[in-house]
Amino acid sequence: MSRVGKSPIPIPDKTTVDIKDKLVTVKGPKGTLERVIHPDMTAAIEENQVVVTRPTDQKRHSALHGLTRALLNNMVVGVSEGYTRELQMIGVGYRAEIKGNVLIIYVGYSHPIVMRAPEGINLEVIPKENKIIVTGIDKELVGQVAAKIRGFRPPEPYKGKGIRYVGEYVRSKAGKTAG
Repeated sequence: MSRVGKSPIPIPDKTTVDIKDKLVTVKGPKGTLERVIHPDMTAAIEENQVVVTRPTDQKRHSALHGLTRALLNNMVVGVSEGYTRELQMIGVGYRAEIKGNVLIIYVGYSHPIVMRAPEGINLEVIPKENKIIVTGIDKELVGQVAAKIRGFRPPEPYKGKGIRYVGEYVRSKAGKTAG
């Protein structure tokens, strides 16, 4: 039974939610997001809260119930507060810079990695701390862009060099021993 799906989503001030058929549109101070929910799920606005209901108690409907509620909640939080992911580069000579909406990363390859920021994503570089900050209103897109940047040079377990999320723990392995 979905406990997540049962809880209603509170709508903050300065945020509006419109539900037409299966299209949910959320407008807030940071922007607008749209999503089509699953045909089996029903969303309605009751007393300044969004309530998601399911037709039956089948396992599939229960899973979709929680998923739909979580996706709608992420939309509401995104347009009112926004999402942020911070990445840290650890390694000698590792650095990044921003030119317009293009991120240029130098992480030990023979060439720099050039990445254009997708629509709705802001990239920021703090050179002193060797950090890249990804911000946006779509939680899914922010996480995807951050994972792509991390994928250019994931942290390796021997020296710990690479790009990692701030707060991520990388378990280090012992290297070879001279014997």
